[in-house]
Amino acid sequence: MPDAGPVVGSRSPFGERLAAAVGQRGPLCVGVDPHPSLLASWGLTDDAEGLRRFSATVLTAVADVAAALKPQVALYERHGSAGIAVLEELLAAAREANLLTIADAKRGDIGSTMAAYAQAWLGEESPLAADAVTLSPYLGFESLRPALDLAAETGRGVFVLALTSNPEGASVQHVGGDASVARRIVDAAAAENRRYAGAERGHGSVGLVVGATVGDAVQRLGLDLAAVGGPLLAPGLGAQGATPAALRETFGAAYGQVLGTSSRDILAGGPDAGGVRARAERTLAGLAG
Repeated sequence: MPDAGPVVGSRSPFGERLAAAVGQRGPLCVGVDPHPSLLASWGLTDDAEGLRRFSATVLTAVADVAAALKPQVALYERHGSAGIAVLEELLAAAREANLLTIADAKRGDIGSTMAAYAQAWLGEESPLAADAVTLSPYLGFESLRPALDLAAETGRGVFVLALTSNPEGASVQHVGGDASVARRIVDAAAAENRRYAGAERGHGSVGLVVGATVGDAVQRLGLDLAAVGGPLLAPGLGAQGATPAALRETFGAAYGQVLGTSSRDILAGGPDAGGVRARAERTLAGLAG
């Protein structure tokens, strides 16, 4: 079995770095989702400057509380090149603060286009490079190969959409019963992690996105999430209705791999950084309790 790290310079594989961050701070990922309505409620303008102030406040508030920060790329893209520049600034500032970042870009394509997406979000020279990126596998898991290989090469990670909580997701992800699409994605991620060191400890760098509000779907579809060997990004805590207790029930034996993710519920504590931090600490206490 090839050993994936250290990979670039002194950087350890993403899965190892995430496990260390969770061990130090706890299993919380804070989403940075600058929706227009949220900017307005913070008294900020819906432009690049408002975006910049919002992003900086969230980073200041949670830098030593969260294990990872997850900016929603689309909400930066809507501001064009000026918004992308703010995203680059946030990613750089998070690196300086020693806070892991997950670019929530949900990229997925084939061939040279997928390779270009991989270079953008995982490439060593890219100003958009995050510690990990979310990917969509619905052109086939193997279509993600350029990103999977580049992440392993650069010590970064990926989170592949597996089981989402939006109602439309079931029409694709649940199809196939015991051989569901979701199960094939879970099995493929587990196989990918087994190629590298760390998976036997649950520290693989190929993670999955599994919605915090999927209820009993994990059990009904027979998904062995504990065998994935990597982290499980679980968005939906708080405003979307999921609780830490529900996460424990949903993930069962795999709960120790869960990175609980909350955005709106925590961000509602703004515009004061202290209010955001207090909500983040409350959410973290629930996850760790």
